Amino acid sequence: MAEEQDKYVKILFRFFSKILNESAVETLWATTINAENGLYKLDNIPFYAPVSCEDVVFAEFDETEQKLVYKQTIEHSGNSTIQVIVLDKNIQINDLREVFNELGCESEKFNKDYFVIQIPAALKYEPIRQKLIELEENKIINYAEPDLSDNHWY
Repeated sequence: MAEEQDKYVKILFRFFSKILNESAVETLWATTINAENGLYKLDNIPFYAPVSCEDVVFAEFDETEQKLVYKQTIEHSGNSTIQVIVLDKNIQINDLREVFNELGCESEKFNKDYFVIQIPAALKYEPIRQKLIELEENKIINYAEPDLSDNHWY
């Protein structure tokens, strides 16, 4: 049983992305909670899918796709995901990521202009939001809050 829980799987997400303004597909890593019941815990920060790291999801194997496909979120982790587009080409993306790292947030870089931030459930969102607003007002970034948990609402 312990081996099953430690097993990593990929789950396919199909959804409409408001950022891309089109249908999108993304795969996310997850650990198996209970394969028989289709329960998995997400283990990376999504770039586009409207979920957050550590959410528990229900997924089923799809014969056409030949992989696990997301069906619904069973339990929200309390974490939030923020999407950031870098507008100012003079700013290094890793410098921006470090700003949020110092505020207690992990991030994942997609390319030189786009990254996502994970806001942990226990962290207060207000100081992070203030930094996002400041950077946006200075035309350094644009950001979106596609999966803001209840404890991070303002």
